Amino acid sequence: MSLETIISNGLTRPDEDLKALVLMGGGARTAYQAGVLQALARILDLQEDAAKRRFPFKILAGTSAGALNACFLASRANEGLAAFEQLASFWTTLRSAQVYQLKVPGWIRSSRIAAALFLSQQVRRQQAFLNNTPLVDTLHRVISLGNIDEALQEKTLLALAVTASSYTSGVHWTFCQTARGTGAGMWNRPGRRAEFQPITIEHLVASSAIPFLFPATPLWVDGHREFFGDGSMRQSSPLSPALHLGAGKILVIGVGQPERAGLTGGASPAVDGRPTLGAIAGHALASVFQDTLQADVEQAQRVSKTLLQMPREIAAVMPYRPVNVLAIAPSQSLDALAQAHAGELPAATYNALAGLGALGAKGSPGGAALASYLLFETGFIKALMALGERDAYAHKSELIDFFM
Repeated sequence: MSLETIISNGLTRPDEDLKALVLMGGGARTAYQAGVLQALARILDLQEDAAKRRFPFKILAGTSAGALNACFLASRANEGLAAFEQLASFWTTLRSAQVYQLKVPGWIRSSRIAAALFLSQQVRRQQAFLNNTPLVDTLHRVISLGNIDEALQEKTLLALAVTASSYTSGVHWTFCQTARGTGAGMWNRPGRRAEFQPITIEHLVASSAIPFLFPATPLWVDGHREFFGDGSMRQSSPLSPALHLGAGKILVIGVGQPERAGLTGGASPAVDGRPTLGAIAGHALASVFQDTLQADVEQAQRVSKTLLQMPREIAAVMPYRPVNVLAIAPSQSLDALAQAHAGELPAATYNALAGLGALGAKGSPGGAALASYLLFETGFIKALMALGERDAYAHKSELIDFFM
C-alpha cells in the first residue's frame, strides 16, 4: 500500500468507529476464515453490551474465495452474529462436487508426462483444468442477492466490495455495491480501478477464478465486456478498498502461513531433483494468494504508528488520521494440514494431482500445496475451521479491544 493511498483525498478522514472486514482468497483454505469468524461471534456474544450482538462490520471486502465469504455474510448481515454461525455451517456441508468437476482416467496417476498431456488437452477444450459450473449452482442456492440490497438499505451495511483481475486490460477492479446506488467516490489509480455495480453471482465467480484451474468469466466494465480471473492476481493493495470506503478499523483475515516448504523439500521432486509441475503450481498459487497481504498490513500499521507519534498540535491540523488494522492468519502450515487430508480428495482430483507430483510423500509438509486449494472435503474443512477458532481465541484480547 502506497502512502498516496492513505493520504489521498477520499481517505484523509476515516471514521474511527467504521469497521471493515477484509477477507483474502485461497480456495478451500478460506474455510479458515469461517472458523475465525465463528469464534469472533462467540467472543462478542459474551460481552455485556447487547449492541455487540448486532452485525459488527459496516464494510465487507473480499477477494477470490474470500469474496464468496464476504457476500455470504452480506446476505445474512441483518441476522446479526448468527451470520457467522451460518457461514460456518455452510462450510461444514460443502464438498468438492459442489465447487468443481474433473473427469480423468485412473491410469493418469501412474505417469507425470501422461498427466500433463491429458490435462493440457483438457485446458485447450475448456480453457481451464476444472469445470466450475457446480460452484455457480451452489452460490445461487446459498446467497440471496436481494438480502444484500436490503442490508444496505437498512444501513446494517454501508458497502460490499469484490475484487477481480481483468485478463483483457490487466486492470485490477474493485466492484462496490452501496446503499447510495451510485458510483460517487469511486477511485481510479494506475492499474487499479473501482466502479459501482450491484454484486452478482458472476462477480463472485470471476473473483474466485483461480488461474489455470477455473475458466475466466466475462463482466461488463466501461460499457464493454472484459474477461476476469482471480482477484488475488495483481492485488498490490489488499486493504485499499476498505480504506477508500472510509474504514477506521480493519480486521483482515488471510490464509497464508508462517512458513512454506521449499519447491523440492518433501514435494516429490523429479529424479534429477527438479521440482515437479505440481510443486511449481503450488508455489505459484501461494505467491498469488498471500505475498502482498503481509507487506500491505505492515505498511498500514507503520504509517498509522508514525501518525500517532506526531506531536498533538501537528496531528490536529493534518487532514488524515491513522487506521487501526488487525490481521489474523494461520499459525500452522496449511500445506502440512492438506497433506494429512489429501486422501479425502475425489478420486479424479487425487489421480490428477498424483500424476502431476502434487501430493508428495506421506508426511511431507510441502507436498500438497496445490491440493490445499481444492480440498473442499469434510476432514480438511473442519481442521481449517478448528485452527481458525484457536487462532481467534489466541487474539481474543486484541479482538475485544478492536470492537470496544
